[in-house]
Amino acid sequence: MSRVCIPDSEYALRLKKCADLVAKKGYDVFLVNSNEADYANVRYFSNYWPIFERSGAVITPSGKGALLVGPESAIYGRDRSKLEYVFTVLQYRESADPSYPEFQTMTYRDVFQAMGVKGDHIKIAIGSFLDTTCEMMRGLKECYPNAEIIEDKSIMNSLRSIKSENELACMREGFRITELATKEVMRHLRPGVTELAMVGIAQRVIYENGAEYEGLPMYVFSEESTRRAISRPCYRTIGEGDIVQLNLSAKIDGYSPSVGIPVCVGKLTPEKRRYVEFCLEAHRWTEAQLKAGVLASDVSKGFYQLYCDNGYKDNFVYGPCHGTGMIEVEAPWMETSSDYPLQPNMTFQVDTFISGPTFGIRWEKGVVIREDGCESLCAPIGEIYELGW
Repeated sequence: MSRVCIPDSEYALRLKKCADLVAKKGYDVFLVNSNEADYANVRYFSNYWPIFERSGAVITPSGKGALLVGPESAIYGRDRSKLEYVFTVLQYRESADPSYPEFQTMTYRDVFQAMGVKGDHIKIAIGSFLDTTCEMMRGLKECYPNAEIIEDKSIMNSLRSIKSENELACMREGFRITELATKEVMRHLRPGVTELAMVGIAQRVIYENGAEYEGLPMYVFSEESTRRAISRPCYRTIGEGDIVQLNLSAKIDGYSPSVGIPVCVGKLTPEKRRYVEFCLEAHRWTEAQLKAGVLASDVSKGFYQLYCDNGYKDNFVYGPCHGTGMIEVEAPWMETSSDYPLQPNMTFQVDTFISGPTFGIRWEKGVVIREDGCESLCAPIGEIYELGW
């Protein structure tokens, strides 16, 4: 059986689309940087995912593309990259900060000139300032003190926010495997097990069924830790009556969808049921609003008002959806300040979270925007689970 993945032809198309945008904006060179935790911008063009070191991708308006790696990743980069050129640059070394005195690396000027970029007064656009370190910026300014360095988020947002059918196929496969892992964790979930033990079960299932990695650090939180929007599982022993938040994910060729459901180990108390049911109502309300042409801000304002009208204003944490794809949480977010319209083939996690006094609830799944609504990329969620054993 063939593996679900992004074909080489799509990498070539991505490079061309980016080069056309770079040329249209009048930039001499476009640079994105990534690291092991957020690899997406560089992997989007190269299929390269760094480990220990950092990475970069350089695109010129003429359509040339290069992968930048640290000194220890030259062979790994050449083996994996879909881009024509691979250069080693000291600014992409690992955080232990070795100097590699015997190793000859290239500068940004060496790289840009090798790709046909001439002159000193050039325009360098950077598509990922958050992932561009001080060391990278220093290297650019040392090589090009007279250059204009510009932050431009729009290029990557426009490329990554609209998904191809190949990307959707990767996400559907990730959801399929995630659903298997969720069922297996629930089969073993009972008083006396630890959060981390349940993570181990989820990891086993995703790898056995074809995932390349976890799509996010697996969420298995219980009771108090479920109040945290972002956290990590620990050695806590799960007890009878605990709310357990599952948010599991399987990565397929870089794509990282997740499914989130609350589970009660035993019977829900009336208070817990009230939170679970309201959060599910808000989740379903959000899904019903999503279709092409709708303003993201309108969805977000209505979502926030729903919390206010039902007495949960103080339990609100963030908006109704966030973009998803190569990273489980990626641009664009849906917030009350989001002035963009939804477009066909945008993908979002409908991520409905509420933080209660001693516990929290999250219902989460992935959808793709269509002209007349949204299509779920995974099996339906919404069943309220009260586990017996």
